Amino acid sequence: MSNAPAPLSNSAVQAETPADASAVEALVLAAFGPGRFAKTAERLREQAGIEAGFVVREGGRIVGSVWLWRVMVGETPALFLGPIAVDAASRRAGLGADLVAACVDHAKRAGTAGVLLVGDPPYFSRFGFQAAPDARMPGPVDPRRVLWLPVAAQAPTGMTRAVV
Repeated sequence: MSNAPAPLSNSAVQAETPADASAVEALVLAAFGPGRFAKTAERLREQAGIEAGFVVREGGRIVGSVWLWRVMVGETPALFLGPIAVDAASRRAGLGADLVAACVDHAKRAGTAGVLLVGDPPYFSRFGFQAAPDARMPGPVDPRRVLWLPVAAQAPTGMTRAVV
């Protein structure tokens, strides 16, 4: 996590704290199951350092979470977004979007070149994400789902690798 999280624009989204770790992990496991460990994105996250994490609480319980990870795409420093997890009983319009917006706000404040993710283009395009055809992942992934949000640089070229 970053040392001193800045205030977020959406008051429902809060910076994750170390005390949230076990609840967040349980939420992610419930949302994605053990199959998540076979994904290329997970391999990258296993080696990357966490830049920031965000949560949403309802009734004192964590019902949403997302992380940003430090990566390089070719020679371009970037942040890698995901996974976004929302509790099945708490899914409602806007909660996932609030988490993505918190990540975008953080990336802009941090001054990173941009944010990379593997996701659904129709969903993420509303935040400004666009295809990143020359950004490669270190394993199998549908290249149409590799997306880039330019903050200070257009979509980079090269292999994505973790930064601790």
